[in-house]
Amino acid sequence: MSFYTSLSGLQAAQTELSTVSHNLANVSTNGFKKSRTDFADVIASSIATDPTKLVGSGTVVKGNRQQFGEGNLKTTGSSLDLAISGDGFFAVKTAGLNATTAYTRNGAFQVDPATKSIVDAQGSALQGYPVDTKGNATATGSDGLITLTLAATSGTPAATANVALKLNLYAAASTPTPAFDPANAASYNSSTATTIYDSSGKASTLTNYYVHTGTNAWTVHSYVGDTALSVGGSTAGTPVTFDATGNITAPTTPVTYDAFTPTTGGVAQTLAFSLAGSTQASSAFSVNARTADGSAVGELAGVTVNGQGIVAANYSNGDTVNLGKVALANFANPTGLRQTGNSYWSASGISGQAALGGANESGFGSLLSGTLEGSNVDITEELVDLIAAQRNFQANAKALDTASQISQTIFQIQG
Repeated sequence: MSFYTSLSGLQAAQTELSTVSHNLANVSTNGFKKSRTDFADVIASSIATDPTKLVGSGTVVKGNRQQFGEGNLKTTGSSLDLAISGDGFFAVKTAGLNATTAYTRNGAFQVDPATKSIVDAQGSALQGYPVDTKGNATATGSDGLITLTLAATSGTPAATANVALKLNLYAAASTPTPAFDPANAASYNSSTATTIYDSSGKASTLTNYYVHTGTNAWTVHSYVGDTALSVGGSTAGTPVTFDATGNITAPTTPVTYDAFTPTTGGVAQTLAFSLAGSTQASSAFSVNARTADGSAVGELAGVTVNGQGIVAANYSNGDTVNLGKVALANFANPTGLRQTGNSYWSASGISGQAALGGANESGFGSLLSGTLEGSNVDITEELVDLIAAQRNFQANAKALDTASQISQTIFQIQG
């Protein structure tokens, strides 16, 4: 009987050694939760056995219980590195044909370059809820979950049709001697550069060159890129005149250029240029006001996640679009979750079904962006447990050896 008692001790110690080794192997795994091996004694008895004479029959492993204490939080600076301070798990949809919902504390997410979805290192997509323009969730429960996906662009492109500049031209400016040439800075007095857009939202530059041609008289030459804009087929420039007090007298209405095709693409467009309100004075050349319509398509420039879990995409045209709210899951009995690898857990009959919600709601922790939760393994504690498990194994091995020696002595007596 002592053989089996010692054998059960050896098996139990070996299981504990495996558990501690697994903990130590994952000391650097983000979101990893350590396990603890629990044991129970084995007693063989019957109603006829004197309870004062019972002898134990060894030990048995009752289970490896996961410890869901929070790991150390590490600041990374990446907005898609997320950590939950408190209770809760991220919900992710695993990749592949047999996609399922898994739960994790590893918040190292990134944007998939192909799908623009927010995914983890395994390609599983972060789940959340759709939101309105104010960031309020518009769905709840497991049926309301969506994959958080970033749109590559934002906004509707519109070609620029109107440009207005309010200038002050220097009254005492000299009259350039060379014939006007945009490549020769000596052939004009001043210039302005204004960003305009074609029909596809691509930007180009409208450059206006101002040439002093005489008392209270100027000529404006306009170019888009290297293309000279014409009026009525002529590229001679637009005359601009002022009265003796420096107020503009011509042109009194916007100058409409002939249709041109931008080198950036898009369809041919016309452009109206206004100098209303411009002046000529003894002060230096200046641009006092500038307006231009049209709009570009914003390219994805970045993504942020706030403390409420609202994921917002930022675009190059200044648009900020709320994409959704990160969903968090919690369980009545987290220790009953089934480990599936890759820092994933799945629900089981012991854990119960997931209760879903959001950051800072009742039963859920807060969400930190730019932070990762490390493993909750304490190396010092695990090394002490490793030594204890090793001693337990050695002690049971010694007990087994002693039982073997006693048996051998009995065999020799019988011989």
